[in-house]
Amino acid sequence: MAISSSSAYHLVFCLLVTLLIPLPSHAADPDPLQDFCVADLNSTLSINGFPCKPLSQVTSEDFFFSGLAKEGDTNNVFGSIAALGSVSFFPGVNTLGISMNRVDFAPGGVNVPHSHPLATETGVVIKGRLLVGFVSTSNVFYSKVLTPGQVFVIPRGLVHFQKNVGNGKAQTFTAFNSQNPGINLLPRTLFASKPPIPNDVLTKAFQVEDYVVDSIKSKFAA
Repeated sequence: MAISSSSAYHLVFCLLVTLLIPLPSHAADPDPLQDFCVADLNSTLSINGFPCKPLSQVTSEDFFFSGLAKEGDTNNVFGSIAALGSVSFFPGVNTLGISMNRVDFAPGGVNVPHSHPLATETGVVIKGRLLVGFVSTSNVFYSKVLTPGQVFVIPRGLVHFQKNVGNGKAQTFTAFNSQNPGINLLPRTLFASKPPIPNDVLTKAFQVEDYVVDSIKSKFAA
């Protein structure tokens, strides 16, 4: 099953509109106190977010972003790649409480288990068949295989993943109710942190031998 390009982008637009409805329950970031605050990514100030670029330096280009337009290179060990539309890449969303990602999948590709500690996520499948799942704080696993046009939601902070279970490529656009949803990739968080988590903690947590932890860590050494 496939959907037309125009229908796909209409779905993405509806996704954005839904997140922008000004209901308090949707807000992960504080409400803005001005029309906009284009992020000054070069500022040396350290605040909760980014300071505003001077109005005299704001241009139309600050409010448009082409970073999600092209298919990403999925030639990696996970078979997936995410293009980010958060404030660090799209300064115009600063203080607006919204951002977007695009994720492309090779056949069999996985967007590995991860969490967004600062935002709720919703997404629409544009192409392919995706198994989408998350685990609640009660340790219940919820999942479903989605096809183009179907939408999913991941509650804030919960561990989740997507896997391409179709025969061809897959693609999804996701949106967040934060300019900076944050991300913890579980494999790298646990086995490639700097400095590393002590082996005895991981062997105890996963009930495995030390050499197993070393072997996993070696795969993320690069």
